[in-house]
Amino acid sequence: MDSEKILEKMKSLISEIDKHNYNYYVLDNPTISDSEYDKLYYSLVDLEKESGIILPYSPTLKVGGDILESFTKRKHEVNLYSLNKVRDYSDLADWVNDMNKQTGGTEFAVEYKFDGLSLVIEYENGVFKSATTRGNGSVGEDVTAQVKTIRSVPLSIPFKGRLIVQGEGMMTNKSFEEYNKKAEEKLKNPRNGVAGAIRNLDPKETAKRKLDFFCYQVLLSEGVNLDSQEKVHNFIKEQGFLTGDYFYICTNVNEIISCIEQVDKIKNEIDTMIDGMVIKINNVSAREDIGWTAKFPRWAVAFKFATQEVSTILKSVTWQVGRTGRVTPIANLDAVELAGATVTRATLNNIDDIKRKGVYENSRVFVRRSNEVIPEIMGLAEKFEDSKEIEVPLICPSCGEVLVQKGPLLYCENHFGCREQVVDRISHFASRNAMNIEGFSEKTAGSLYDNLNVRHLSDLYKLTKEDLLTLDKFKDKKADNTINSLKASKKTELYKFLYSLGIPEVGIKTAKDIAKRFKTLENISSASEEDFVQVDDIGEVIAKNIKTFFEDQYYLEEIQKLFHSGIEIQEVEIFSNVNPNFAGKTFVLTGALSKPRKEIEDLIESLGGKTSSSVSKNTDYVLAGEEAGSKLAKAEALGIKILSEEDFNKLLILG
Repeated sequence: MDSEKILEKMKSLISEIDKHNYNYYVLDNPTISDSEYDKLYYSLVDLEKESGIILPYSPTLKVGGDILESFTKRKHEVNLYSLNKVRDYSDLADWVNDMNKQTGGTEFAVEYKFDGLSLVIEYENGVFKSATTRGNGSVGEDVTAQVKTIRSVPLSIPFKGRLIVQGEGMMTNKSFEEYNKKAEEKLKNPRNGVAGAIRNLDPKETAKRKLDFFCYQVLLSEGVNLDSQEKVHNFIKEQGFLTGDYFYICTNVNEIISCIEQVDKIKNEIDTMIDGMVIKINNVSAREDIGWTAKFPRWAVAFKFATQEVSTILKSVTWQVGRTGRVTPIANLDAVELAGATVTRATLNNIDDIKRKGVYENSRVFVRRSNEVIPEIMGLAEKFEDSKEIEVPLICPSCGEVLVQKGPLLYCENHFGCREQVVDRISHFASRNAMNIEGFSEKTAGSLYDNLNVRHLSDLYKLTKEDLLTLDKFKDKKADNTINSLKASKKTELYKFLYSLGIPEVGIKTAKDIAKRFKTLENISSASEEDFVQVDDIGEVIAKNIKTFFEDQYYLEEIQKLFHSGIEIQEVEIFSNVNPNFAGKTFVLTGALSKPRKEIEDLIESLGGKTSSSVSKNTDYVLAGEEAGSKLAKAEALGIKILSEEDFNKLLILG
């Protein structure tokens, strides 16, 4: 590419980036995802490096966004900088090697990279004085009245010298969900929620969003020598600020990568939005020697996780019928890469969800993916002239029956003549966590429905080899294997049988909890709603679903037919080996353990305990293996008993 074309391309990129900066920082209405923005930004960076030209209005020279005219401007006493990003582990290793060369060897502090709104707060004589947004790095917006409403910003602190700290205004996922339940105008995401709250001229409106402030830096501290990031972190905690409770000192790149990978695995369990990790030289005097560029410190970098949110075009909506008859909208998308996978479909949950998110067919939408959960539409990014409203169906897309609306949900009540319902119900019954009928697929269930009139779960056990041989692609061996799998499935456990029945909202964990509590199917079927509510994590809705199921004459008769076909539930006295050290105790497992996690969880449950995926005040023990991450830090902060594997084994013996 010649220099003239490079210059034109740079101008085009600058124009596009400026538009998105304005949408993001000034309007609080981003129309592309962070990963798409980064792609544009680094394209410009690469062209500037290639040409050696940096235009005077390039966004690569700029820190932060424009100042809102509706707020009083305040000049920062200490200039604020952005963080340079490393794109991969190779870039990270190069940076670490460079820092070690310049310092002769150094330590590195590793912390969360929060995805909120940067704030600077000043204290004088131990009392909150003012708060300012980052603005352009030199001048910010005075948001003192708004920040005063943030519940985790202390209005007085133990330190009596003059203090200026920097941190991130955040809206936790919990606060975001609670706010959206009541709000007429729903928020797109927590990041959008905090920006709008801080920039609201009415502090009462700010308070409604229940924000938090996570502190990570001291910009000025008169009368105390904070010569390392470790001392800064400890000092901040002593003053009563939230920090995110993740802080590690590393000595080499491998340790840093280990921290990044630990957090990457559990980031979706954290209640605050983080989009990466920040790595800083620990020693403050070394930072002074290394210095800054015009935009960022050379002694710190950010490593961003693989994107969990992108924008793409919502082309159309398909209404899908599940095993309970519930009809759910599924968005069909232009293919987009997200968290290492190509995404073409995402859930929209229900009618109210569509209205709340304000999305249309042929509109640009934000899509998020968390771990292995199906991607979800988060909200509207951009509406076009030819965008059209999503039509809610009146009849079942599978069988043509008139749909029934219950609140925001649609249902097809043709339970035994609706193909999608029956096929999904049979597939669920046969699945590995349920009756575990090996080699049984959704395609097989569909073929049984279409050709052998299989409509009920009990019909499966009436099938013969001769029946199966009439089906397409069923030869002797496959037919024999299916019949043998059906026979083998007849011996099962209580929780698996309960789960296989497809009771609405009863997943595998809930089925286990019910089986442990009631021991037999007879006890379960005769229990009251109040009895079910006594089981941990079962609320009134699930309790009603279970009770309604066992009061339905059809399901009672179907269960009897299953028993008559030869199904035997192994009624095991689950707590016959109850260990008093485990009975009623909640364990959380974290880090690398010597045995598979599932094996340890099963052992705990067999001894009367239970396991949880997250640490809370209700946790009794945290079993911590090597490279334990944020769960361990949270447990320490809450004063929860930490067990090594040796400690855990002692509990087994002593019991």
